Amino acid sequence: MSMAKRTDPQSPAPHAADSHDLIRVHGARVNNLKDVSIEIPKRRLTVFTGVSGSGKSSLVFGTIAAESQRLINETYSAFVQGFMPTLARPEVDVLDGLTTVITVDQQRLGADPRSTVGTATDANAMLRILFSRLGKPHIGSPQAFSFNVASVQASGAFKVDRGADRTRTVKRTFTRTGGMCTRCEGRGTVSDIDLTQLYDDSKSLAEGAFTIPGWKSDSFWTVRVYAESGLLDPDKPIRKFTKKEMQDFLYREPTKVKVEGVNLTYEGLIPKIQKSFLSKDKEALQPHIREFVERAVTFTTCPDCDGSRLSAEARSSKIAKLNIADACAMQISDLAEWVRGLDDPSVAPLLAALQRTLDSFVEIGLGYLSLDRPSGTLSGGEAQRVKMIRHLGSSLTDVTYVFDEPTIGLHPHDIQRMNDLLLRLRDKGNTVLVVEHKPQTIAIADHVVDLGPGAGTAGGTVCFEGTVEGLRAGDTVTGRHLDDRAAVKETVRKPTGALEVRGASAHNLQGVDVDIPLGVLTVITGVAGSGKSSLVHGSIPAGAEVVSVDQGAIRGSRRSNPATYTGLLDPIRKAFAKANGVKPALFSPNSEGACPTCNGAGVIYTDLAMMAGVATPCEECEGRRFQASVLDYRFGGRDISEVLAMSVAEAEEFFGAGEARTPAAHRILERLADVGLGYLSLGQPLTTLSGGERQRLRLATHMADKGGVYVLDEPTTGLHLADVEQLLGLLDRLVDSGKSVIVVEHHQAVMAHADWIIDLGPGAGHDGGRIVFEGTPADLVAARSTLTGEHLAAYVGS
Repeated sequence: MSMAKRTDPQSPAPHAADSHDLIRVHGARVNNLKDVSIEIPKRRLTVFTGVSGSGKSSLVFGTIAAESQRLINETYSAFVQGFMPTLARPEVDVLDGLTTVITVDQQRLGADPRSTVGTATDANAMLRILFSRLGKPHIGSPQAFSFNVASVQASGAFKVDRGADRTRTVKRTFTRTGGMCTRCEGRGTVSDIDLTQLYDDSKSLAEGAFTIPGWKSDSFWTVRVYAESGLLDPDKPIRKFTKKEMQDFLYREPTKVKVEGVNLTYEGLIPKIQKSFLSKDKEALQPHIREFVERAVTFTTCPDCDGSRLSAEARSSKIAKLNIADACAMQISDLAEWVRGLDDPSVAPLLAALQRTLDSFVEIGLGYLSLDRPSGTLSGGEAQRVKMIRHLGSSLTDVTYVFDEPTIGLHPHDIQRMNDLLLRLRDKGNTVLVVEHKPQTIAIADHVVDLGPGAGTAGGTVCFEGTVEGLRAGDTVTGRHLDDRAAVKETVRKPTGALEVRGASAHNLQGVDVDIPLGVLTVITGVAGSGKSSLVHGSIPAGAEVVSVDQGAIRGSRRSNPATYTGLLDPIRKAFAKANGVKPALFSPNSEGACPTCNGAGVIYTDLAMMAGVATPCEECEGRRFQASVLDYRFGGRDISEVLAMSVAEAEEFFGAGEARTPAAHRILERLADVGLGYLSLGQPLTTLSGGERQRLRLATHMADKGGVYVLDEPTTGLHLADVEQLLGLLDRLVDSGKSVIVVEHHQAVMAHADWIIDLGPGAGHDGGRIVFEGTPADLVAARSTLTGEHLAAYVGS
């Protein structure tokens, strides 16, 4: 029934089912939201704006999306819910008119070494089926083409009890053909351990030959198990070991031995190192351990499978002269053309589905990827767009799509394409909710919700609700900055030297030679997939003291907070201990000072099986996390729990002067305030921080590093228009203090502020990988010879 007919006096009254046109939120109090009540129109595009930390994600993801997911989960049986993540009901009085929510967030895809773009989407699974049906010679089922499945053979007998003393022996043989390369176990790379980094072979075990961090000479579990096992001579220098002793020392299988009457397990040094260091995620290791691993272990392409991860059998089966490894290594846009050329009625539905998936990659601007690209190497923006692929061709309507800054990592040229996709999803009859800072995307909204006015405790209220024109005319921070335009720098700094990159060919770089100037602010730009990250992260010469600050997730539990992550808690604990004449460990909620009832968590967690667990504030410490006796100790008139409840800005003032003056703590707090995190509270769990906040927290911790070259990967991620100015001031201060700053960035304000721009392109994938411009921003605007130049010229209005 059209709207025109509905107003016709002859037409029947509107149907009751058509009256639910709003998602109503009343009294939302998740995180910093202060009793927020709003009405969001359905089947429209609504953009949520506001400064970083104002409560956008708390409203969209923590309230609307979380409650929709919880209600959907409740429709399943208790048995099925037992296998699902348990979700608590958000703190909100009324949530009405919800539809099924599909969340497309910025969470990185798994960084597991076995995960690739192909395995993270359905493309690899479909290719495996295709090769198992059409590949010549035929080698087996789809598993035979999977690098995550090993070939297995087993045979044996088992007894079946028939009761009343009747048993029957059954023999079984089991074989499974997998596609995993046996040498690298499907990883594509083999690790080689440099033995000279593990021990000094001129010394004996008794003389302390080991040079592995943390291996103390008196430790039962490490050094003494080798020296006193009876298998090796502890007084003989390692270089004089016999062939058998060397085999036992390096490779012996786990063996039970007795050391001083204690039963211990002796294991060869190589497998022990692999289990204790190499099986863990490198990023999760402590800095000195990570440094040791990087020094001791070299990763090289597997010589057996040439990095394809697949066995020789899997690579021998071909379709139209290509094996599955060749297909996965192709650029996806080329692979789509190859699939289009296949025509076999027996697999027609499979070819059509594979074609749709590959075309979606191209349409969304990811045609430059290949299916064998490790998923952990994708940026946050690329990961988000990969997740969008399965929704592009969906026939579902009347669902709610929730996006978290979908324009992250996109060049201004690509943002228009993303806008078209968002509008297409809306026009199919879906509700689209977008958390966004970019003016180009805010401009296409049907409805805007602006949160603020500030961040953290100063935010959490709705400052504006209405149209984009209303926002522009309104007196909110977002409205005032919506039409901000930066002017190109008139004078630029002179470089003090250069980082020479010669013949760079990582990923899609085509033998690039470039001098990256030092002592200035250099911006590296270009369309998504043009080779920026490959140039910066893969080609900068070794030995340059580079501090790299990327967007990777910060590892930390709900016990971790900005104070523990930045090392700020150490000087605070020492100051409290010195002032009160007690041990520093008392002032840690994770150590001796912890409340015994909640173990320093501040809350008691009650697991209710398939129901959402309940977290109740600890009655003994009232959520303060410390023993009552610890809170009697004061420093500057405050106890430790009051200090952890302070915001960074308050704490900077508190530790900066007066009786609480603590220079070591004040320096760290200054850096946190410098990167725009003055509103964070010191004890806020790291798990509650947004992507942009995490990157700025990492930047604050690295600002004290000795490195002379800072590489920042899209530092404007998650930054409000008003905060970009503060970031530019910070970058200027870094350069003026003698550092060299290299920024991979798409934001035109950062480009305009640069001293030197290196533009890669002209396209993405094999159409990119070349330097298309080097020079000052003013020259780029004047030349307008590249896509970046055209967009920057339009931005600065020249």
